[in-house]
Amino acid sequence: MADILKLFTSIGLSEQKAKETQKNEALSSALTEAVIQAQRINGTSGVDKAMGTLLYSMASRLKDNKRLAFLSDCIAQRKIYTELQLAAALDFVKSHPDDPISQKEFDEACGVGVVITPEQIEDAVEFVVKKHKEQLLKERYRFNMGLLMGEARSALKWADGKVIKNEVDVQVLHLLGPKTEADLEKKPKAPKAKAAENDVKTKKEEVTANGATNLVEGRSLMEQLRGEALKFHKPGENYKTEGYVVTPKTMELLKKHTEFTGGQIRTRFPPEPNGILHIGHAKAINFNFGYAKANNGICFLRYDDTNPEKEEEKYFTAIKDMVEWLGYTPYDITHASDNFQKLYDLAVDLIRRGHAYVCHQKVEELKGHNVPPSPWRDRPTEESLVLFERMKKGIFAEGEATLRMKMVMEDGKMDPVAYRIKYTPHHRTGDEWCIYPTYDYTHCLCDSIENITHSLCTKEFQARRSSYYWLCNALDVYCPVQWEYGRLNLTYTVVSKRKIIKLVETGVVRDWDDPRLFTLTALRRRGFPPEAINNFCARVGVTVSQTTTEPHLLESCVRDVLNDTAPRAMAVLEPLKVTITNLPKDTKMDVRVPNFPANEDKGTHTIPFTRTIFIEQSDFREVMEKGYKRLTPEQPVGLRHAGYVISVQKVIKDSQGKVVELEVTCCSSETAEKPKAFIHWVSQPLVCEVRLYERLFLHKHPEDPSEVPNGFLSDINPNSLQVISSALVDISVKAAKVLDRWQFERVGYFSLDPDSTTDKLVFNRTVTLKEDPGKI
Repeated sequence: MADILKLFTSIGLSEQKAKETQKNEALSSALTEAVIQAQRINGTSGVDKAMGTLLYSMASRLKDNKRLAFLSDCIAQRKIYTELQLAAALDFVKSHPDDPISQKEFDEACGVGVVITPEQIEDAVEFVVKKHKEQLLKERYRFNMGLLMGEARSALKWADGKVIKNEVDVQVLHLLGPKTEADLEKKPKAPKAKAAENDVKTKKEEVTANGATNLVEGRSLMEQLRGEALKFHKPGENYKTEGYVVTPKTMELLKKHTEFTGGQIRTRFPPEPNGILHIGHAKAINFNFGYAKANNGICFLRYDDTNPEKEEEKYFTAIKDMVEWLGYTPYDITHASDNFQKLYDLAVDLIRRGHAYVCHQKVEELKGHNVPPSPWRDRPTEESLVLFERMKKGIFAEGEATLRMKMVMEDGKMDPVAYRIKYTPHHRTGDEWCIYPTYDYTHCLCDSIENITHSLCTKEFQARRSSYYWLCNALDVYCPVQWEYGRLNLTYTVVSKRKIIKLVETGVVRDWDDPRLFTLTALRRRGFPPEAINNFCARVGVTVSQTTTEPHLLESCVRDVLNDTAPRAMAVLEPLKVTITNLPKDTKMDVRVPNFPANEDKGTHTIPFTRTIFIEQSDFREVMEKGYKRLTPEQPVGLRHAGYVISVQKVIKDSQGKVVELEVTCCSSETAEKPKAFIHWVSQPLVCEVRLYERLFLHKHPEDPSEVPNGFLSDINPNSLQVISSALVDISVKAAKVLDRWQFERVGYFSLDPDSTTDKLVFNRTVTLKEDPGKI
């Protein structure tokens, strides 16, 4: 029995599904026979999850096992590799129960050998979009998109429905542009549309490129990354990707690669250890680690440590911490420097093959895109080999020589540099090397060495895709596929390492983890939960388009998480003393407060209630104003959780006329007339420091000269930080640990800062509440 379970889980069934299948004797027997038959056909390559899913579907739907071996062979040989083909195959054998199967008729009926190219799908969708263009422009996103799907599928019977839908979405977006607020308005509901209304409530918002939101079915990042939603190639089928360069050695190299990986997806997150990760990296982390995790693959954390001048140990540590903080565990932690000797040997081979040469043009001459051809481009191979060895031995000064590759990149730049001289000790290899490889040379070769299946990078690296493929193929090594996705950008911030260093050096911010920045360490210090950041990446979506979004969308994700996870406490930021005169001086009662008022099953905490309490200054006005619902001499208020209503008897002022104390009386809220508002309060509180953060910059795009002509340093918001040194917080937070989070009722969400001491706690405001505090 254990062997059967192991067999079923090996083809991708969950343990629970495997157990359920085993209990069904007929299905268990049929599936076992099908898998064994497929393994017999495939030999060592076995049965992957996609094949296993089809075998399970076939075994569970086939009524007559006479055709089981035949269909298993078709699936194992990948003649049938989609559910659409399987459905046709099952119909065919059902209609030919006893007849000998004609392979030709079967192949025609099931689309065996039919290959639908991306170009065919694009053309078919373009045809139906043009056909309905007038109606689309009129109805916009209220048009029935299913009609486009249906007509495109009719034209391409064997095309993958998901790929068609993706192409429909892309072309409709291109025609109509992102959804507007008018598009998002709900249609007037028919009286019987209750079910549809409930369906809408289960949907989530997804951020579009212009910062608007679309109502789409809420899908987790894992769901978006799973399967073929991104049109990614299957491991080992690199050659099926558009633009992938096939050489005479490609198939042999792919075969060796697949034997090594076993067909497993392998990705990597490759940061440079010369700065702290920012919110844009969160998308890259989620994309690389998430895609591997969603498809039972592995992901490496690989440090691109090829520039010893800018790398520091603190960045290595911080990067690893942030990856783990976001919830991911690297399969292995590697370094580009692990491969320095191998990379050097490959460079020598590249020269021998006539694809690289030593050049003496100066660094400033090599910058830009209109660099003239090097006068040393046709230097004899043997001469370049000798000079490259002299570079390695330290014979040349820095900038006196470089190794360049003989190629033209997609952006038109000629002969990128592969190696340069730097007399700076490396943090891992010390003085062993004085020549270091560049990104253009190192990145693709490290991907090849680690047998990466999907080299995922942001859109700006698209111009380097040709050099990526060229170099691997020039050296006849395994070539992964580079896939680009849209970079994530936020308004009202800068994430450039150079600019953040400038902010630190000029004293605008304290360090890389200043909570006004959008580095990941800063967001953690501010109290952002990692799951909120991951949810934000999911809401932005797995897109190939660049997205620039507003910070409030990220803050909304933070509130969603904290609303369910941050226990409530009460805090008064600007205290006003209140003495309850009709209580005895030694009054002290315990008030039980729910940690989560909406769900009291999640526990409570106790705080003291005495004759002296403190309320917010803004919760009292001496002169009544229209619409003001809190405490005035004429208007009582309730005290949250305490069960009392207080009424002002006397207003006490200092010599400058400022109100410093109120004398009030209280009565039970059960007997008093219901007040217009309930306010928060503290009694016998802790004195704390509270830091309130606003946007660091005044303009949306502080780096844009047309918006901020004097540069980003001239755009600093002078009110981005407000420090309240004598705030009062109830004693329920006394045992707080650094980075613990609370909702201070009616005030906002807060987190305990690392600056806290045993004598004084320091709280950072993470985000404000959704509601206006004055309306709670």
